[in-house]
Amino acid sequence: MAPRRKGFWQALGPGLITGASDDDPSGIGTYSQVGAQFGFGLLWTMLFSFPLMVCVQLICARIGRVTGEGIAGNLRRHFPAKVLFPIVGLLLLANTINIAADLGAMGAALQLLIGGPGLFYTALFSALSLLLQVFVPYSRYVRILKWLSLVLLAYVAAVFSLTIPWRDVALHTLLPTLSFKSGYITAVVAIFGTTISPYLFFWQASQEVEEQEAAAGEEPLITAPTQARKQLSRISADTYVGMGMSNVVAFSIILTTAVALHSHGVENIATAAQAATALRPVAGEFAFSLFSLGIIGTGLLAVPVLAGSAAYGVAEAMGWKFGMERKLAQATKFYAIIAGAILAGLVMNFMGVDPIKALFWTAVINGVVAVPLLVVIMLMASRRQVMRQFVIPRSLKWGGWFTAAFMTASAAAMFALWPRS
Repeated sequence: MAPRRKGFWQALGPGLITGASDDDPSGIGTYSQVGAQFGFGLLWTMLFSFPLMVCVQLICARIGRVTGEGIAGNLRRHFPAKVLFPIVGLLLLANTINIAADLGAMGAALQLLIGGPGLFYTALFSALSLLLQVFVPYSRYVRILKWLSLVLLAYVAAVFSLTIPWRDVALHTLLPTLSFKSGYITAVVAIFGTTISPYLFFWQASQEVEEQEAAAGEEPLITAPTQARKQLSRISADTYVGMGMSNVVAFSIILTTAVALHSHGVENIATAAQAATALRPVAGEFAFSLFSLGIIGTGLLAVPVLAGSAAYGVAEAMGWKFGMERKLAQATKFYAIIAGAILAGLVMNFMGVDPIKALFWTAVINGVVAVPLLVVIMLMASRRQVMRQFVIPRSLKWGGWFTAAFMTASAAAMFALWPRS
């Protein structure tokens, strides 16, 4: 039976959700810090990172749709265990720390809005995320995640609640003044560590597999090459929309905090909740409410992506049954990883783990993991043994290897600057 034709909104999925989850509460904190500290000075990074993000995520999505397996599944099939398990182990560690930071930010944001105990709200958000992932089938749950992605528009709306000097914005975005000071370089590394993260690679590839398995008549492209033109076109549109939304929102957050905070002398912002609090007296109640609600909405989107990508990685590496379309009894170990990652993140909040230090270590781990992971992803995507006739085109090869080289330089800069931190 031929697969049913989808409308534009229905065709969006893995790319849209991946891009939206990139602007999680910890990412919002990073962008807020950058805007508060440097003003318009780093707006250019959003323009520069967009094609890199698109390129990497297109490659990951193609791997999933072509082979019918996610990143870890292909690593297990084509690379030795000494490559597979360190990468998956570090992914699980980094994602768990990131989950902890995001859950804490969500609890703090709701506390700002309505008062009450922040840790109690953190526990409620943990339970809600876990229950939805375990008991709602993927085909229905993905609709929830897609609609949650629209929460990000709150940050675009926040821009228009302020008076923006658009000429200065354009100049700093298109003709940036670069600096080699350690603080500036560290901020650039933080931005790219936030926007190009390993969990995004795993998530989008695995979601392509989920989409293919959930749709009647769709198969991996290596067994159904006649579906290639339609599916690769859909992946392209989905990824461009998702990464475009991600960067527009990140740009908006940097711009909002630059105008509302940096220009008023507020330069030390460490978390998304602090950014919302600082906005209140400067930009007013509307901007404060939008920022706070956005933290909660993006957290509800990002926590499942973080926990899910870790579970996909571990389950595929171990050869377990996996997939959010499966019932709990059919993929017990897969769901146990999701539950373990969320509960560990919750426990870290009750232990009083410093979220700023936690996010620093997450950035370090992601920066380290991204380099070898990008290399093996590029090797897989370029091999006929893996992709058959669907090896990536030359444009994606150039873009992917450039991104790998850039991330290598970023990781090297991170370690070079480490002693000064």
